[in-house]
Amino acid sequence: MSETNQPARAGMSIPLRRVVITGTGAISPAGVGVDALWSHLMEGKSALSVLPEEDQERFNIGVIGCIPGYDPYELGFTKKEARRFSKFVQYAIVASDEAMAQSQINLEDEDLTRFACVFGSGIGGIEIFKNESITIHEKGPKRVSPLFIPTMISNMAAGDLAIRYGLRGECTNTVTACATGSHCLGEAYRLIRFGYADVALAGGTEEGIADVALAGFGNLGALTREKDPNHASRPFDANRSGFVAGEGAGALVIESLDHALARGANIIAEITGFGSTGDAYHITAPEPHGEGITRAMKLALEEGGFTPADLGHLNAHGTSTPANDKTEAAALQALFGEEAPQVPVTSIKGCIGHTLGAAGALEAIITALSVSRSVVPPTIGFETPDPESPVNVATSPLTNYPQKVALSNSLGFGGHNASVAFSPYSA
Repeated sequence: MSETNQPARAGMSIPLRRVVITGTGAISPAGVGVDALWSHLMEGKSALSVLPEEDQERFNIGVIGCIPGYDPYELGFTKKEARRFSKFVQYAIVASDEAMAQSQINLEDEDLTRFACVFGSGIGGIEIFKNESITIHEKGPKRVSPLFIPTMISNMAAGDLAIRYGLRGECTNTVTACATGSHCLGEAYRLIRFGYADVALAGGTEEGIADVALAGFGNLGALTREKDPNHASRPFDANRSGFVAGEGAGALVIESLDHALARGANIIAEITGFGSTGDAYHITAPEPHGEGITRAMKLALEEGGFTPADLGHLNAHGTSTPANDKTEAAALQALFGEEAPQVPVTSIKGCIGHTLGAAGALEAIITALSVSRSVVPPTIGFETPDPESPVNVATSPLTNYPQKVALSNSLGFGGHNASVAFSPYSA
């Protein structure tokens, strides 16, 4: 497929560019690095943690998905950086440093005006928001930190990353709640596909276990009260009872195929489609028939020239909430009809919980590795099939399983749906 560096303009017809992944990075409840997350998934190990008893009583929940032993200083942050960067920004930097290093891109050789940064957070700096709210209440307005706003706002992950690497292409932050990571990756993909950028750093990040977040989600009835980490997050299981709140970040370096080939990059996988739709239904509940996510999956497949029959597996949003999983099962049924139960479905939230704005990015990385390595990771925690959610949940790794295309789905509060298609790279 031919490519061009000229961006699309109204009334112009230009060749669309292929987009490939050349770097990935992660920090999650499984630990620092993509390898740690992949190992937990393939070994069927839960990375969830039991809350201390006093917190269990406070929040009426038993399990969270926290990053084990997180210490910003051990990860190379200075005291000034640890103070000025909210945790969600710190997580974004850790994941992005890994992705940039893996891509082996030499920034000195790049036209940085054509290197985009599209990195989001569903909530942003919720911990500092809580702390400064207490400060103004207890000590008055003059004691609120002058850095409160630039430390808290969710676009600062993209802003600080662009500053860190000198990226001067489009710098944006798409916020669609729990679909944020997927929408940021999809937007970056479109920037490259339509010629507005040659390279992009994309992803999502979240500090989703701050106590005010746990209280809010808990009072909403969204969190499970299970106390066993091995049974707390169990996507599509008949006994699922809510999600486990998690934290972390996922980052991907993506670029046009011509750009990657010209610099001799190692290509991990190809992004072959993106679909984005809205439910126009409810502020928290997904539209029960899954019509919006069905359209998003169709759009993603069609953009790559695929049909539903080509789908190797679905990396589902799979939150372990009764409504979400039932909706996704309905959407897959609508996409396939009678063939839906044959398509393997997995959700990494059984391993790390729901990392909110980071979820789509972390799941994109796993889906890309799955098609690249011809495997499908299992869904940890799943035991009992739900007759109202009839999907083929992978309970053990599927290996030697080549795929033409796989989809990664994300759904966000407000009715935001995203589906990203990934294929193994071939010249």
